[in-house]
Formats: sequence, structure tokens, C-alpha cells
Amino acid sequence: MSGLVSLRMTVVSALLGLALVLPGVSVAFAQSAPSQGVTRGPSGLPLPRFVSLKSGRVNSRIGPGLNYAVDWLYTKPGLPMEIIQEYDNWRRVRDADGAEGWINQSLLSGRRTAIAAPWQRGKDASISLLAEPNNTARAVALLEPGVIGTIKSCTGEWCEMTFDGHTGWISQKLVWGAYPGELVKD
Repeated sequence: MSGLVSLRMTVVSALLGLALVLPGVSVAFAQSAPSQGVTRGPSGLPLPRFVSLKSGRVNSRIGPGLNYAVDWLYTKPGLPMEIIQEYDNWRRVRDADGAEGWINQSLLSGRRTAIAAPWQRGKDASISLLAEPNNTARAVALLEPGVIGTIKSCTGEWCEMTFDGHTGWISQKLVWGAYPGELVKD
């Protein structure tokens, strides 16, 4: 594959795991919520749903199989992904930038992670990680937009998360990795 690397294949930034921007292309963030009636994939699990990457080197392909070309290379373990389709051992996923591709299920984990307000990246805005699930609570940390944390639980309005050793609460509206109104348990 060396020398034949697709122009569309991009090594994702190890720092944020989200440098998936093509020149001249603006991508809206997918923030869709599962519908009232739960759709189940062939695995029996709901679609869509969030998962995370197990490995620090994951190929996303243009189709469900090793014979399909690699479209993206993700280099950030724990990066949240949204599964939107299933075929055999392959999962069609979407990242926070809206890029879609197929990843083998063995490279995905049910461990829930989320990205703090990735749509605010590049702005001079910080996000408060709060001691309690309310807007008047004291901040335990200030987060830069785009940082990845682990979800401990979500109430439908707030998510308790850990970012680099700091645990606190963040509005569920400010994360990509949990649907609005979704309940997530430990």
C-alpha cells in the first residue's frame, strides 16, 4: 500500500483524533437521536448506537470487507463512533465530523466515550466540567472543545464523565457520544 495511499486517506491527529477535514468541505455534525421505536441490527443491538475505538490504529474502509479500500486511518483509541449500519462482522460508522466508513466489529468497544463540544473547536471557548449536575455548580476543570472523555453515566440532561483524571458533570447537549435524552448507566 505504500506509494498507493489514497489522497482521501488521512491520518487522524493523535491529539484530538478528529482532523478529518477535506479542503473546501464543510461537514455538519451528526447529532441524531434514536427514534422512539428502537431499530435493531442483525446483531440484535440497537441502531444507531455509540461505541468507541479499541485500538490506536483502525482502518475505515469504503465497504464491508478487507477487499475494500481504506478511506480513513484513525489513530486515537477511545474515539467515539456512531454505528449506523451492520453487515456480518462489519459496522458502518460515522465520526464526529460526519465521515462514514466500515470498521470490523473486533476493533470497536462498547465502552462509552464522548467528545466535548467538537463543533466549537477552534474557538476561544472553554467548557466547564462541573462538580454537580447543575449550571450553578463549581467547575472542577475547564475543557477545550474537542477533548475526549469517558462516560460514566448520563441522565438524559447531564453526563458524568472523566477527562484526563478529572471527573464531573457536563450538559448532555455539549457532548458528541450520547444522544439527547439518552440514559447511560455504568
